Amino acid sequence: MFAETVRQALQAILRNAMRSFLTILGVIIGVAAVITMVTIGQGSSTKIEADVSKLGTNLLIIRRGTGMGPPSAGRSAPNFTLTDVEAIKEQIAGIRAVAPSNTSSVRMIYGNANHQTTITGTDNAFLIARDWNVALGRDFFKNEIDGGKTVCILGQTTREKLFGAGDPVGETIRADKFSCRVIGVLEEKGASSFGQDQDDTALLPIGAFMRRIAGDRDVSSIYVSVQTGYSTEKAKADIESLLRERRRIAPGEADNFSVMDTKEISSMLTSVTGVMTGLLSAVAGVSLLVGGIGIMNIMLVSVTERTREIGIRLAIGATERQVLTQFLVEAIVLSLLGGLIGISLGLAFGYVGAGYMNIPFTPDWTITAIAFIFSAFIGIVFGFFPARRAAHMDPIEALRHE
Repeated sequence: MFAETVRQALQAILRNAMRSFLTILGVIIGVAAVITMVTIGQGSSTKIEADVSKLGTNLLIIRRGTGMGPPSAGRSAPNFTLTDVEAIKEQIAGIRAVAPSNTSSVRMIYGNANHQTTITGTDNAFLIARDWNVALGRDFFKNEIDGGKTVCILGQTTREKLFGAGDPVGETIRADKFSCRVIGVLEEKGASSFGQDQDDTALLPIGAFMRRIAGDRDVSSIYVSVQTGYSTEKAKADIESLLRERRRIAPGEADNFSVMDTKEISSMLTSVTGVMTGLLSAVAGVSLLVGGIGIMNIMLVSVTERTREIGIRLAIGATERQVLTQFLVEAIVLSLLGGLIGISLGLAFGYVGAGYMNIPFTPDWTITAIAFIFSAFIGIVFGFFPARRAAHMDPIEALRHE
């Protein structure tokens, strides 16, 4: 019986195919927009988490000043020292690696090629903290770090700009006013969440950086990698307590440094992405309401057009319940057709959008199922009034209708 009702509903819909399509267009647009927004939002969140993880596992970044604003924001705060690095390494529990980090922009020259890049003064602990392997060559020897030898490890972008696809290991390049022998090439990291090319870099022993570039013994930032299974929150609190003591910050005074957990970056960016996705999905959801009103409108028109048919059905013994069911099923089928088309278009647009934005295609099947169920719900809600109107018609008056 129900299958026959569905068949009749499909026949009624196909009799006015163009009108039916225009009726469900609002549902199609609403469902497609919601699924597209959610899919792109999910992909963006996944990419953010992957990009932040490239910075390093369980990574804490310590900088002078407060927050992660421009360097000028922390100029009034004192820098760190190598003894601060050693103190963190020796006194803080659960630490996997501690690395000093100084950065500067330099122009590197090799033959006829030259490239402006960022050079980082550090040691081998930086590679451990950042989960960064050497793809070609080797890392620093201890005597190179202690003696401040001018040897360097290039990022993939810097290597390509200076050497193309060639092997730079063993070659000597010019970095501003000093020569540097290339001992290795880092594996590719890719762009960060903020669009910065992490491979456009070069590493130099911290001692050589201090002597050749900085001209002092200061350390601008410290990278701390926490052991797997150990709380980064606990390590962060311990580091803050230690640095407050070493920097002689009195109780009640604000810190003149910041310790940032990279998990906080991921959480913040994901939260922003989630809010934006939710707002856009809510706006797109208005189309579902418009689509529902369109279904109710067209079903009222259909009831008016089929008044004599309804009268005949009631006259030959059809119950009000059967008439109600017939028109309600038509409204639900219309809405479900819109939902199915909308889901297909939404997934297609999400796939194309993910490829265009270079993010993973990660559809949320729960949201997809909810969108399908919600489209059926729209058919029930907005189809009930027209169906009820048809069921409560007087058969005699219906038969008199022209």
